[in-house]
Parts: sequence; structure tokens; C-alpha cells
Amino acid sequence: MANLRFQVVEEAFKKKPLEVISPAERPSEYFGKFVFTRDKMFKYLPHDVYMKMVDVIDNGTRLDRSIADAVAKGIKQWAEENGVTHYTHWFQPLTEGTAEKHDAFIEHDGKGGMLEEFSGKLLMQQEPDASSFPSGGIRNTFEARGYSAWDPTSPVFIIDDTLCIPTIFISYTGEALDYKAPLLRALRAVNNAATEVCHYFYPEVKKVTCNLGWEQEYFLVDEGLYSARPDLMLTGRTLMGHDSAKNQQMDDHYFGTIPDRVQAFMKDLEIQALELSIPCKTRHNEVAPNQFELAPIYEDTNLAVDHNMLLMSLMKRVARKHGFRVLLHEKPFAGINGSGKHNNWSLATDTGVLLHAPGKTAKDNLRFVVFIVETLMGVYRHNGLLKASIMSATNAHRLGGNEAPPAIISSFLGKQLSELLQHIENADKNELFVMEGKQGMKLDIPEIPELLIDNTDRNRTSPFAFTGNRFEFRAVGSEANCASAMIALNSAVAEALVDFKKRVDALIAKGEDTTGAIIDVVREDLRTCKPIHFDGNGYSEEWVVEATARGLDVEKSCPLIFDRYLDPETIRMFESLGVMNAKELAARNEVKWETYTKKIQIEARVMGDLSMNHIIPIATQYQSQLAKNVLNMFEIFSREEAEGLTARNKGIIREIAERTQAIETGVEELVEARKVANRIENVRERAIAYHDNVEPIMETIRYQIDKLELIVSDECWTLPKYRELLFIR
Repeated sequence: MANLRFQVVEEAFKKKPLEVISPAERPSEYFGKFVFTRDKMFKYLPHDVYMKMVDVIDNGTRLDRSIADAVAKGIKQWAEENGVTHYTHWFQPLTEGTAEKHDAFIEHDGKGGMLEEFSGKLLMQQEPDASSFPSGGIRNTFEARGYSAWDPTSPVFIIDDTLCIPTIFISYTGEALDYKAPLLRALRAVNNAATEVCHYFYPEVKKVTCNLGWEQEYFLVDEGLYSARPDLMLTGRTLMGHDSAKNQQMDDHYFGTIPDRVQAFMKDLEIQALELSIPCKTRHNEVAPNQFELAPIYEDTNLAVDHNMLLMSLMKRVARKHGFRVLLHEKPFAGINGSGKHNNWSLATDTGVLLHAPGKTAKDNLRFVVFIVETLMGVYRHNGLLKASIMSATNAHRLGGNEAPPAIISSFLGKQLSELLQHIENADKNELFVMEGKQGMKLDIPEIPELLIDNTDRNRTSPFAFTGNRFEFRAVGSEANCASAMIALNSAVAEALVDFKKRVDALIAKGEDTTGAIIDVVREDLRTCKPIHFDGNGYSEEWVVEATARGLDVEKSCPLIFDRYLDPETIRMFESLGVMNAKELAARNEVKWETYTKKIQIEARVMGDLSMNHIIPIATQYQSQLAKNVLNMFEIFSREEAEGLTARNKGIIREIAERTQAIETGVEELVEARKVANRIENVRERAIAYHDNVEPIMETIRYQIDKLELIVSDECWTLPKYRELLFIR
């Protein structure tokens, strides 16, 4: 077993990067090659059908089923020209992944043969089995019907020989069983609310869109080493493993030179991503060893979410081609940084960006202040919900560490914006709002040009930071579906904007001028949402005390955090906006609790298996070698000499005995704790039991295993160690 580990490590270090064949064209020429983009719509669809589709995509008009056959015909022609033989409705169930069922372009021709067919009906909807997806009790196993329905605002695309059609997924009785349906409703809600508020400033505004720029962090591990770690394979993280002597403490990996094998992987990934219209822009080393990041250009949120889900799937395929495995778990290794997926969120009209400052006029500056303050109002009112939207069994390991936002939602605004808001709160309402733009910084080095300094600094401890013309929701986890956070955030902001307009209109009806009414309400909201504004160190213990005093949600237990989805104010918000109803929310929470329990349950089983079948046998084998050495020493030397010469080995033998006994006892306690938890029928209470009673035992067992790793002979230890997993050669 030991030789096998060394062979795997040696092979990993010998691997050379694969040659990546780049397209002859520039990226702009092959971008969207396998996507039914607008220019392909123009080419393959009749002109009147094309115009109707553009109206649906741009203006949100209802899709006319009468044009479905013509659209399907055009898509099929394009797809077959690209070697496509199958199609699938591609959707996002409540599993944090995607789902697809492939059907061929064939039907009986009625003459004993087959013909290729793809109708508008097949494009518009499909009937996957809803009983085998998480539904939170909405669907019984014997009531299996569900529907996937085409989302025309997200273009169809080709993967290998299959045409993928982005869809929503609903039950037979109409409840959403996915992330896309409520996301589209939340985006519609924020569009409607923000457009109404925009009309105070710009009557010509027709539409407000939400833009998202995600930053995907991930780890790469050599495939051979990955396969030698059952915990990585089955749970996505290392359940045991002592720190490497060198990890990230030298700060030499962040933005460092990208290893050749990784560079080849990144290049291959980017080419394939660009062909699928995923606008990859940035790549770099992240803070931890073997950790990297990919970020795209901003897009409409619905499309950005689809592209992120597609990219995560693509990453896994491309990585294996290059001899890697991608780890998207938020905390695959203890002692070093975990991975997040920062969601950069902004609002824009068909005429400009709403969160951009400074404006050219006082009216522009007032508009900026209104949307900043009402965003803060939404975050303040629903800070617990926003935390619940990004919480999971995996992300819980990352949040709160000195490398990720704390498990308390607050917003960093920066010195200039903070001073502006404080000034507005106290100044005369007729005083102009002035916010300076980027300022120049001249260095005393003649060759260096003047730098433009942003109007806000960065605060890496803030979960929701303003960064110039957008907010960065930094608490989202690496493997999460961005839609969860975007549903909560856009709904919270939409509710705040609806309430803002209602109160402004009430003041105007009483005779106050529009500008005065807006300023009055903004000032009131500024005072209300003050507790969410925090520019200090979010990692400090003092902040936990202060946040509690401010009335912010400081709960750390993942199952209890999920309760925020069922708070009366949460249900009221989602129902009033038409995003989700109480039944859907209750069902989703049941899925969340079940998923949490199952993830911890799997980890506990894997830890028990590795402890009893790997760790204890390894340790006792080495213990036996030492014992034999001790006996031999007594045969060779005098008793007095042997006592001195074997003292160290005796100490190790004793320590191994004590630690293996502690591990065995821990595993017995772990099994019993699981049995007790499994007998609890209520899904919420069962999840709480796993959090409170099962997880702590796992940490106790890990402590003993990690100590054993330090004293057991390296050649006996069969599991690849951190020093081998974390450094790509």
C-alpha cells in the first residue's frame, strides 16, 4: 500500500502539460460558435419570427406558441449542421447541479422507417420524472409528473452531439422545483420596482436589468492523488490530514506564475467556454496552493447563472483531460483558504448604470443615493435571509474563517460614500449631493503615470461590499448555484423599492414636491438601515458582540439559519412579489435540511470507514514494527541499555495505542449519534441533531488522526498527505 502511494505521487510529479490546439481565429471570431446567438437566429429564422423572438428576449413579451415550429425548424437545421443528433431540456433542480435527459431527433415515418424530427412542442416543453428530484414533499413518488419549459431568454447551445435547451422545471401542480423559475420572477420583480422608481428621475426608462459578474474559485488536484483519497472522492473535501509545513503562509501563490500544466488546462477551458458564449476574462492563482480563479465579463443575471452552472460542468470535463480533478467544495483542505464565488451585483437601465457615481447632475447623484440606500434597506431587513441563501453544509466550513466573510451580513461602503450618506442625513434637504469621482494619485517616480484612485477602498472581511458601481456579495460558496443568492437579494431590493415608492407617492399626494419627498424618505431609510453599515474588521470578536446589539442575525448553526426562509416577513415578501409562495418555501427548506443531513451523514460514514480500515490498521502496523524493534533491542543490549535506547519508541507505541483507542471510541460514538439522529422523524430536528451531535465527534476523531499522521512512519501512511496534494509540479 505504501509503495502504491509513492508511485502515485511520483507519477503526478512527472506529468507534462498537454498541448492545447488553439483555434486559428481570434476569440472574438469563435465566441458563441456552439450557441444559437442572435446572429444565428437572424440567419435561420424567418424575419417575422426573428422579430417576435427579439421582442420576447428584449421586452419580456409572452412567447407566441404559434411560432414555435418555425423556431424549432431553424434551431434543428443549425444543430444538424454542427453534427447534433440529440436534444435535451437542460434545467437546474434543487441539487446544486444541472439535469438533462437526451432524446434523439427521430420519429417513425409510418412506412417502417425513421425520420429526423424536432417540433415546436418538443422545444417548448418536456415531461421529466419529477419524483426523483428533491421536491420537499410537494410531489409524492407515485405522483411523478413534472414539466420543463423553455426559457427563450437563455440561448440554446450544443455540447458534443446534443442540443441543450435551458428550461425551468415545475411540478404538475405548478410549484417551482428548480432555481431558474423563482430567479426569473425575482428579476421581473426588481425590474418592475426599479423602473417605477427610475421614473422619478428619468421618465424615458423602459427597463431595469440586473447584472451579475461571478468570480469562480476552485482547487486543482492531480487525478491520481485524488483517486487515492476516498474522502475527496466521496465528499469533495479531506476529512483528515495534517497541515503541510509550507502552505500559504509565505503569500507567494496569490497572483503568482501559473504552473505550466494549469496554464494548459486554463487555456483549453477558456477556448471551450468562449465557444459556448461564456465570456471568460480573468484567470489567476488564488491565495492557497493549488487554488485558482476564473472570472467573466458581467452579463444579465439569468444568463450569468446559466453560464456559471455550465462552466462548473465544463471545468470537471476539461480537468480530467489534463490529469486533474476540480474541487469546488468550499473548504477541501483545513488550515488554508477555502473557495468562494463572489457575486458582483448591479442594476442598469436601458440608458445607464443605476449604482454608478458620481452623476453629471444633482438629479443623477440623488438617483445614485436612492438606489444605494434602498439596496441597504433590503439587505438590512432580510440580512438573515441573505445569509440563509448562501448557507450550506459545505459553505459553513468556510464562513467566519480569516479568509472569508463572517457569518454575519453587513455592508462596507468606504470612507467617501459613508461620509456622503452621513452628510445627507444631517444636511439641509435643498443642498446638492456631491460625490467625487476617481481622484489622481501622483507618485514621485517620473516614469510612472498618474494613478486613478477609486472612490471606495476594499474590505475583504465584508460579506456585502460596495465596490464602485456595484455591490460584491462575497459570501456565496464555490459550488453553489448563484441563483439562490440572487433570488433573495433581488427580491429584498425589489421589496425595498416598492415600499420606497409607496411612501414617496404618499408625501407627494399630500402636496410635497417630488425631490423633497424623495429626500425625506431616503433620510428616514438611512437612519433605519444604519445597523447594516459596518466598515470595520468583520473577523473580530468585538464585531459579533456589536452586531448582536445592532439586531443583526449572528446565528452560526446551518440548520437554524435555514429558518429565516420561513419567517413571516420572508414569506410576505416573496408572496407579495410573486416570486415564491409559502408552500414552495416550506418545500425548499425541507430539501435544505435533508441535503444538510445527507452530506454530514456521508462524511460521517466515510470517516468511520477510513478510520477503521485505513488509519487504525496503518497505525497498528507501524506500532508492531516498533514493538518488534523494542524486543530486538532487549535481545541485543543489556536491560539497562535497552531501557534507555527504546524509551522513544515505547513512548510512540503508547501514544499510538492511546490515539487509536480514542479513534475507535470516537467511531463508536459517531455511529451511535447517527443512529439516534436517524430515528428523528422531523427533518429540521434531524438536521439539528447532525449539526449538534454528529459533526463535533468527527472533529474529535480528526484531531486524533492528524496527530497520528505526524508520528507514523511516512512509508506506512497510505493516504496522500497535504504536502503532496497541494503542490502541482
